[in-house]
Formats: sequence, C-alpha cells, structure tokens
Amino acid sequence: MIKKNVRILDYKAVQPRSRTSTRTTTIPHSPRRLRLAAITLTVPRESNRRNTVELLATVGVKGVTNIAQLVFRVFRDGAEIFRTQQGVESAGSEQFYTIAFQAIDLNVRSGAHRYTLTVENATANATAQVVGPVNFSGKVIERK
Repeated sequence: MIKKNVRILDYKAVQPRSRTSTRTTTIPHSPRRLRLAAITLTVPRESNRRNTVELLATVGVKGVTNIAQLVFRVFRDGAEIFRTQQGVESAGSEQFYTIAFQAIDLNVRSGAHRYTLTVENATANATAQVVGPVNFSGKVIERK
C-alpha cells in the first residue's frame, strides 16, 4: 500500500434541508436553475498548486409527472466545473430518489472560492420536485 502525505486545508458543509418533508420545491425547466446550496472554501497562500477540492452532494427528489431528466451542476466562482444528469420517474415506488455524487476540482489557485450547487429539469413535459434532504460539502486537500 502506498501512503501519500495529505493535509486538509479547509472544510465546509451546508445542510439547507435536513430531511424529507411535505414542503417541496418544483425544479424549474432549463435554462432556468434552482440554487440548492453554496459554500466558500479557502485555499491558503502557502499551499502549492498540488491541491484538490473534493465536493460531495446528496439531494432528495421526487418525480411528479413522466420521466424528468435532472441536470445537477457545480460552479466555482460562477464558472461550471461539473455536471451530471439523472432521470427520475413518477410511477409508484420509483418516484422518490436520493441523488448523490462527487465532483473533483484540481489545482485550484489560492484564495476564497464560492462553490454553488444547482439543479434544472431538462425535460419539457415532465415535473420533478426537491423534497430533501439536501447536503453539500467540500474540503480542500493538499497532496505533498
């Protein structure tokens, strides 16, 4: 086993919605987006450029009508750095989903960076909702 020297430089997490609830938010159709969460991570000046920002997201969604194609995006300082798409159905036991993914941002320059998580519905004739939980976390890791 190869051991690498790593150091966590910063960690942030938000949990805007901690559990599934009856309060839902309809996911807008593209090109409109719903902002789910945002965090600010700081890469110290003394850090070299061999750093990695690891981002984790978990979002509870519900299919309401048809099969919605949901597009989740992560932005750093307003620029998209990651995108993933997930289909959600609206029939019976297949209408509730927990979508989880990891995004990696490599060699981030020093300073404070704002990471934002959004979702949009890419299917015009389908409806989906965010029902929770919503979790978004990130950490800055320096590899030596």
